[in-house]
Amino acid sequence: MNSPLFIETIRLSDGVLSNLVYHDLRLNHTRKMSLNQSDAWQLGRLIQVPKEYQTGLYKCRVTYGLHLENIEFEIYQPRIIQRLRLVNDDNIEYNFKYKNRASLMALAEQKGEADDVVIVKKGLITDASYANVAFWDGSRWVTPDTPLLAGTRRAALIAEGILTPQTIRTEDLPTFSSVRLVNAMLDFQSTPPIEIRNISY
Repeated sequence: MNSPLFIETIRLSDGVLSNLVYHDLRLNHTRKMSLNQSDAWQLGRLIQVPKEYQTGLYKCRVTYGLHLENIEFEIYQPRIIQRLRLVNDDNIEYNFKYKNRASLMALAEQKGEADDVVIVKKGLITDASYANVAFWDGSRWVTPDTPLLAGTRRAALIAEGILTPQTIRTEDLPTFSSVRLVNAMLDFQSTPPIEIRNISY
């Protein structure tokens, strides 16, 4: 039986790979828990950035399993997200960053006229289809303590004290004024917030 494949998506800005400490932590945790591999990889040593990608903003995608499978670079074009829709799936599991995202994509297809979905599992807010989420309560940014996937940018923002994890239920949403998407490619401070009223049920 073939081992599953996993990915790390890393922000590459003007030749600099961002947040590698947290990418290394997640990658090596995945390798240990899912593949029974105990040696530690360092992405900074594995990734050689070609000259043509030294200027500008790119997405570096590392695909791996038992072995390093592929390293790709592509120009990053952020998606414009203005409206979100809640979708329910009480059985979804995505606790490692699998290359196969079919379960998430199936939920994303339920977005209707919105731009993306926010997934609800057993009444709790988890993630958007491709990002963690953070909500503004008027004094601080809080992020669900029940994410499907604990993202690297989310981990860094929690460590910096910018995000506070807490349980967020669907009925709690009206207590917030806005939501921001959080992932490795997005600069949190400059990512436009989405008003809570633009989340449909």
